[in-house]
Amino acid sequence: MVSNTNIKTLILEDNRQMRTLLSAILAAFGFRRIWGANTNDEAFEQCREIDFDLIIVDQKVGSTSGLDFVRKIRDQELSPYPYVPIIMISSYSERVRIMDAINAGVDEFLVKPVKPLDIARRIDAVTFKRRDFVRAPNYFGPDRRRRQDPHFRGPFKRIDDRLHADADVFEFD
Repeated sequence: MVSNTNIKTLILEDNRQMRTLLSAILAAFGFRRIWGANTNDEAFEQCREIDFDLIIVDQKVGSTSGLDFVRKIRDQELSPYPYVPIIMISSYSERVRIMDAINAGVDEFLVKPVKPLDIARRIDAVTFKRRDFVRAPNYFGPDRRRRQDPHFRGPFKRIDDRLHADADVFEFD
């Protein structure tokens, strides 16, 4: 488990109790540089001032969507660092909501109530097993493919099928 006191983490969560709980969990793992935000605008403004290493965002932030924040962070023209790892938490577990989050560009997804071990696993995933980023006409973010599809016969089936082994971002037209 990552227990680096230098990891700068932003928690975008409008519920103060949940934000406090997440902060306490991170602190128990050794995180000491934790910021909180109540709104998308407040969080994005903090992102302009601080180079965060990790962002944890709720899917629903007040009357707005955390997905809007994720899309803004992944927008290379607007964001100071579109590659930052993003873990989304949500009270909703429906497949469509999870797919919406993945399609917005989150790295990992957790359903509330969150368990400390699950948070630790997601942090490890975005820290040690980071997926390559993909740029497509309607998407920029971590590669969304997670499992082998035996029916897929085209090129670039998996990350191992790369043309350039050292590439971090792959573009598709």
